[in-house]
Amino acid sequence: MGIISLDKSNRLIWLGRYTERTFTICRTLSRYYDDMLDRDEFAYRGFLDCLGLPYVYGSREAFIKTYIFDPSDPNSLASQLSRALDNAIVMREELTSDTLCYIQMAQDALRAGTQSSAPMLILQEVVDDLFAFWGSADDNVASEECRTLMKCGKYVERLDLYVRLGYSFREVEKETSKLMNRLSKVRFAHNERDAERLAALTRDEATYSRNKQAILSLLCTVLS
Repeated sequence: MGIISLDKSNRLIWLGRYTERTFTICRTLSRYYDDMLDRDEFAYRGFLDCLGLPYVYGSREAFIKTYIFDPSDPNSLASQLSRALDNAIVMREELTSDTLCYIQMAQDALRAGTQSSAPMLILQEVVDDLFAFWGSADDNVASEECRTLMKCGKYVERLDLYVRLGYSFREVEKETSKLMNRLSKVRFAHNERDAERLAALTRDEATYSRNKQAILSLLCTVLS
């Protein structure tokens, strides 16, 4: 495959970001769900605070129904997955239908789960489908550049969410290393100065703890 156009590069990056956003949020919601059931029905507000989202859901049941399943809510998981699928469809030729179908399967699982009494089981199905998507991409996407661009988006999004959602420094450090490795291989004109600054701010826990907002700002610009 030759040089990838700027439009396709951006679509691959955002495909990586939207699939990862869905994946990490699915995994994170389980701990808030347990809190909502066992201790505080409004525990989901802590999750919204972390992501800077407004309190518009009103109740535990409305949050689950709308935030997870409602595609008309622009912040919902259903919306994130729909955006991932939109980008994947445009990139069908590069991805192959075998790889694309796993995002479609994840979306189908969400749609079918709207009336489910066990939403966390539906989210686990989505997680499994997205695991399969990345495995298929590694096996079926011929272009290393395509795979690398998707994974750059994936790790930028994962880092952004890990910082916001309070994941441990060791997890952030590990994902930063993965991102730096991918950036070293991509021909996409990323911001090298911001990448170097990001690596420096995640080198030790004390520096990381003092600079979380700066890290989030760098993650917004490192791929621009």
